[in-house]
Amino acid sequence: MLSTARLDGPAVFPDQRLPQLLRVQHQAFRKDMNPSREVRLDRLNRLERLLDADAEREFVEVIAQDFGNRSRVETVFAESIFTRNAIKHARGHLKSWMKPRRAPTALTQKPGRALLLRQPLGVVGIISPWNYPLQLALAPLVGALAAGNRALLKPSELTPRFSEALQRRIAAVFAEDEVAVVTGDAEVGKAFAALPFDHLVFTGSTAVGRLVAQAAAKNLTPVTLELGGKSPAIVDASANLALIADRIAFGKLLNAGQTCIAPDYVLVPTGQRDALVEALRTSMTRMYPTIQDNPDYTSIVSDRHYQRLRDLVEEARARGATVIELAPAGESSDPARRKLAPTLLLDVDDDMRIMQEEIFGPLLPIVVRDTLDQAIDYVNARERPLALYWFGEDRARRERVLNETIAGGVTVNDTLMHIVQEALPFGGVGPSGQGHYHGEFGFRQFSKEKPVFIQSRFAGARFLYPPYGAVAEKLLKLLARVS
Repeated sequence: MLSTARLDGPAVFPDQRLPQLLRVQHQAFRKDMNPSREVRLDRLNRLERLLDADAEREFVEVIAQDFGNRSRVETVFAESIFTRNAIKHARGHLKSWMKPRRAPTALTQKPGRALLLRQPLGVVGIISPWNYPLQLALAPLVGALAAGNRALLKPSELTPRFSEALQRRIAAVFAEDEVAVVTGDAEVGKAFAALPFDHLVFTGSTAVGRLVAQAAAKNLTPVTLELGGKSPAIVDASANLALIADRIAFGKLLNAGQTCIAPDYVLVPTGQRDALVEALRTSMTRMYPTIQDNPDYTSIVSDRHYQRLRDLVEEARARGATVIELAPAGESSDPARRKLAPTLLLDVDDDMRIMQEEIFGPLLPIVVRDTLDQAIDYVNARERPLALYWFGEDRARRERVLNETIAGGVTVNDTLMHIVQEALPFGGVGPSGQGHYHGEFGFRQFSKEKPVFIQSRFAGARFLYPPYGAVAEKLLKLLARVS
């Protein structure tokens, strides 16, 4: 349910409260449809206050409580610092982003001028998930505010303590007609997606993303969908296994694998499989020498998600997969704390659920494909992933993978790191999403780039005004030659 009601009159759940919030923001936007740079900087500065030392401590604590255990380092590194860097980047580039862009003018229309005006859309709705609840709520908000919009946020019901803290802290630094947070269950989320926003951002599963897109389509609301899927890691025959094992292990086990761009499976030549397994075993057990009492190792967010992951393993085992659980001696996965040990799976086949569903946990299937052609064909036979990783030293083979596969984003010889580049867009393709944000790409995503043509007093088009005669015929011949 909605935890606060700050507008005049009683809060109505949820049918009237949500449209009322949206109406208030739309009314405020119409009074200032192109906020000055100073106003936008002020909003970004106030957003940064949500990440000061006191707020960060609270967010670390409540996110850990929502998960059961969440590493403080992971929350600070992957959420707080990530978002602060996005704010700093936007502040530093805002002046240039806001400038009208000159565009080439058609020869026949000179000396008129063509330009693009970047104009705010209005009110942006943001539906954020539970896996990185702070980053995935605030990172799109950075772009929305930099572009001059207002925003409503709906964080996940699976992180209720965080959602309440975010709502309270947003309300402390923003007027409700600027930015507001609504909390509640899936029914609130459903009602939220059905609102006539000027743009809607959803981060979550592909299945729910389809429903969000359908709801938004009824209002012709443009959407940015950041979904997921099965992101492959291709280990080339030229790869240095000792070097790359730590990078694969880190990308897979950050947040216990609950990362939309985590490597979902590894493709490796037959002759390197066993060496890769041993290198990953060494890396993962060094990073997490214990599981159950280890504060660095994050819990699975809920009992339902924990059981789903256990079911994926058991179904694969029953169908002939080799399961290598990397729990230390005397330890195993801990259902009470929802600690699931890092697990490698060999001899998997495509009919297993673990090779059909996005894993979203610390389970890593290793698939043998001996040639680069086979690896590329394997990736291309499946839905286009949100991320793709390639490991190797052969530049020509790297270029083949970059040119012959399609993915939302790529990191070469590492994992995850393309997402932290504010100069690069983040977004999916096809079933892994549509639209993108981060940096100037987010500014543009949440803006209308309005084409404007300014006619000169010496407009040549007057020679084509009727009634037509010899001059018009000569002009048509001239235009045909120069067009």
